[in-house]
Parts: sequence; structure tokens; C-alpha cells
Amino acid sequence: MTEAVLYDYYRSSASYRLRIALNLAGIDYRQVPVDLTRQEQRSPDHLARNPQGLVPVLEIDGHRFTQSLAILAYLDRTRGLGLLPGDPAERCFVEAAAQAIAVDIHPVCNLSVAAYATELTGDPATRQGWMQRFIGPGLAAVEKLLARWHQAPYCTGRSVTLADVCLMPQVYNAERWGADYTDCPRIRTVKAALEAHPAFIAAHPDRNAP
Repeated sequence: MTEAVLYDYYRSSASYRLRIALNLAGIDYRQVPVDLTRQEQRSPDHLARNPQGLVPVLEIDGHRFTQSLAILAYLDRTRGLGLLPGDPAERCFVEAAAQAIAVDIHPVCNLSVAAYATELTGDPATRQGWMQRFIGPGLAAVEKLLARWHQAPYCTGRSVTLADVCLMPQVYNAERWGADYTDCPRIRTVKAALEAHPAFIAAHPDRNAP
């Protein structure tokens, strides 16, 4: 079988999600760092992999995939990860919780977006304020979405779902930028449980810094 190759940046939320899923699937993969702080995502080599100039890019099963949510769906279907429930309504609720993070919070807090906001103001302190402005309220909304499930111990119950895979990288960002989520007891409980999960431990940015 051809080796799986993950082009990622260790602090990228989208890359972090994929590392979690690859670990859950027990897939051995080789990491190729793409340093976003050095604009390596704009290099001709990386643009040939992904014309958007983004990470992650995953080469697996003879394909080259982009966009973390699409890749997560592929891994879920081909490796039976169980990230989404079979019931259509329940699946929609889980996807909504995941997308509240990956589609609503994450894009506006993308490194390039925050850097542009800082450029417009000319004040380096803008970046942290920007992150706090969107991450804190975003997680507070996710906290309310999670209230529909009996938590034991993950986002939606006893099994890791797409919501957990998306949540943990955003919690990492919240702590990195000092965003307050102390009023989110459910999220803090999930965080504590996921911090003990081997797939999440191995995917943590501190363990994947180049």
C-alpha cells in the first residue's frame, strides 16, 4: 500500500483535525511540514498540490485530497470511524455542532485573516483581540448546541464524533490566544476527556512541532 502523506502545519486547526482522524483510523502517515509563518503554503510546490495555498493536503489511496471536512468525511466512510450517526436527524445535529466550529469560528480566525486585520490597524495587539472577539462567543454558542446531548463523556455521548474532532483544535486556539471559555462547563468536561484519548494526545500541536 502506498504511504499516506500529510502536508500540514502543526498549529493549523484543519491539520490538527486530520491528525486526530488519521490516529483514530490507525493509519500510519508521513508528515511534511508546510510552515505558514514562512509563507511556504504559497510556494510553487505547494500550490501544485493545492491551488488554494492551504493546509492540510492528504495523499492517500492513490488520491490527493484538500479541505479538512471533506477529507474527514472520506476517512469516515472508508475507514468506518463512526464520526457521524446513521440516523439522518441526529447526523444533522452532530454536523451542525461541528460546522459551528469549523465553518463559523475557524475561518474568521484563520492566520491569514487575523494577519490582515493586524495589517489594517498597524497594531500587533489587534491579532489577540481579534481571536478573542470571535473564539469566546463562538464557543459559548457551541456550548448551547451541546446541551441537547447527555454528555458521557464526549460532545454527543460515549463515542468520539465529528464534533469532538473539530472542537479540540478550537479549544487549543482559545487557550493559545487567551479567549475566555470559563462559562462553558460542557466544553471543559469534553476537553478533559479528550486530553486522555490516545488519538488526540498524539495529534496535539506540541507533539507535532517540526
